[in-house]
Amino acid sequence: MNPSNLAQNMYQKTAAQTASPEKLLLMLYDGAIKHTKAALKGLHDCRNEDAHVHLLKVQEILEELIISLNMDYEISKHLRSLYEYFISKLVEANVSKDTAGVELVLDFLSELRETWAQAAQQVARVARYGG
Repeated sequence: MNPSNLAQNMYQKTAAQTASPEKLLLMLYDGAIKHTKAALKGLHDCRNEDAHVHLLKVQEILEELIISLNMDYEISKHLRSLYEYFISKLVEANVSKDTAGVELVLDFLSELRETWAQAAQQVARVARYGG
């Protein structure tokens, strides 16, 4: 590993270890979106091995999101079903090399990320100003 990659990996590890839960959630979504876009590029460019690697990374992130859910809340059950659906679409896309499922997942991930970002801002505002 070159020194630049090592420094970046150390920075990312430190950022993840010190992040608030809201920030960590957004970091996971950002990673999933980044790898989904890279997988799409790989599929479009007929670089199936690259696409495969990125699709697996997105699946790992989605599995991490599932593990992090607090199942005491009804919304968590719905999110788990949605994340599991995303994983199945990515697996199908990886086998068929079809971009439609990947594009669908990317659209949903982008919307969910935006929704969580807005929620995090509202939580921060309430914490700062008390309502």
